[in-house]
Amino acid sequence: MVIEDNWFLDREERGNPASRIDTRHDSGTAWSHGNTVRPIPHGAPYFTELLSRVRELGSGDLLMFTDWRGDPGERLDGPGTEVADVFAEAARRGVVVKGLLWRSHWDKLFFSAEENRHLGDAIEEAGGECLRDMRVPLGGSHHQKLVVLRHRDDPRRDIAFVGGIDLCWSRRDDSSHEGDAQAAPMAKVYGSRPPWHDVQAAIQGPAVGDVETVFRERWEDPQPLTRNPVHRVADLVRREDTQPDPLPPQPPDPPACGPHAVQLLRTYAHRRTRYSFAPRGERSVARGYLKALRRARSLIYIEDQYLWSPQVAESFAEALKANPELRMISVLPLHPDQDGLISAVPQILGRNQALDVLKRAGGDRVAVYGVENREGTPVYVHAKVCVIDDVWSTIGSDNFNRRSWTYDSELTCAVLDETPDGREPLDPGGLGDGARRLPRDLRLTLAREHLDRHEDSDADLLDPAAFFDAFASCAAELERWYAGGRQGPRPPGRLRTYEVSQMSPWTTAWATPFYRFLCDPDGRPRAMRRAGRY
Repeated sequence: MVIEDNWFLDREERGNPASRIDTRHDSGTAWSHGNTVRPIPHGAPYFTELLSRVRELGSGDLLMFTDWRGDPGERLDGPGTEVADVFAEAARRGVVVKGLLWRSHWDKLFFSAEENRHLGDAIEEAGGECLRDMRVPLGGSHHQKLVVLRHRDDPRRDIAFVGGIDLCWSRRDDSSHEGDAQAAPMAKVYGSRPPWHDVQAAIQGPAVGDVETVFRERWEDPQPLTRNPVHRVADLVRREDTQPDPLPPQPPDPPACGPHAVQLLRTYAHRRTRYSFAPRGERSVARGYLKALRRARSLIYIEDQYLWSPQVAESFAEALKANPELRMISVLPLHPDQDGLISAVPQILGRNQALDVLKRAGGDRVAVYGVENREGTPVYVHAKVCVIDDVWSTIGSDNFNRRSWTYDSELTCAVLDETPDGREPLDPGGLGDGARRLPRDLRLTLAREHLDRHEDSDADLLDPAAFFDAFASCAAELERWYAGGRQGPRPPGRLRTYEVSQMSPWTTAWATPFYRFLCDPDGRPRAMRRAGRY
């Protein structure tokens, strides 16, 4: 049974005919078949695999990457594996290394302007090319995190990585969540070595060519990398590379190798200085979720860094109101990533508004949790994952907020698996789509970690209602242990019930403009804003 038409966007639904992301498919579809997608929870296993695969690249092979933040000294797998050195060594071997880093804001504002510049310098000195890209609206960012590795003589080894994991400090953590020894400063509640939860997707097959096309469209955009005159003078003084050299011709897509259909969803803002490949922007992330949510019937499971926007929450609320058996679980950070009124309070305000929308629509069918490690330190949830009815799933860079849906550049990988899952319930959504192996396994893998379960002890998690109840029971048991003074052994599980912070009218009044214009701006054309469309 072909289900892609029901879940994926067609070319017209994407709403961006200027891009070649869809027209490059000979099948006429806006997605590719024959892929293998492998979720990689946590930065440590991702970095270890990335290191191994980059070191296998030889002369004439191609390494392309984009990043929100790149720390040159971040170790991929122990001393001597600093990311700048690993990429520079590849360039010296004759690998064609091309990178696009967001230029970023000042480090004093907890951003990464200097780190991104130094990573680019190291790669350029070795013969690669790494540019700092500020082609974003005011206050926006390039938030895509992708790596593409192409092999000149063996395309079967080609692979692309897409997801939420930057090549930077704090990301190298594993399921124990003891944190990365190379830690970026965060809110004090996360400690000196903040635990970090994240997910990346490894993609093999024809969709690697789609990810490469995302990179090439940005690389080949004729607009200058920055229009800021101060930046341009500084670049001249430092003799910084600001002109991308031509890329080698794009090779044919890798051969089919698996059962997964992949659609890449993106966000690009509508800018006055237009993207050549998205002159009116692109909001296929938002459109992809909206289409998928219309088929949600039993369970929406998300892990997200933010879940701020009431407008985005309304999209989920509509599904909850239309389907009285639909449940929703959200796994979020328990606390903002930075201390301080301006950093934290507007974020909390936006999340309060979003959760209020969801609770009013779904009541006790909506559950929100945070995660802590076994020592009781909160884990910062940076993952961007969604699984609907064990049929459709996403792993990407986008968060569930208006900024990610309209303003920053984003990339997510939506997947449909041709492989039916033979475990009951066979069709939790009841629409004839049938549960599929990859999304169900992704949901169970993440749940086992949060519940402290072994792989052979998750049969009771297959049913959406039982899954929902298992999360609630686990969190309640841990809350009782804390309420009882932590007497006796700590119960299994890492879930904490998320508590909404109460705000005074005065706090709400001053935080609202900060939230609307700094935390969660709107990058849609004016007519779309007025109509409430994406």
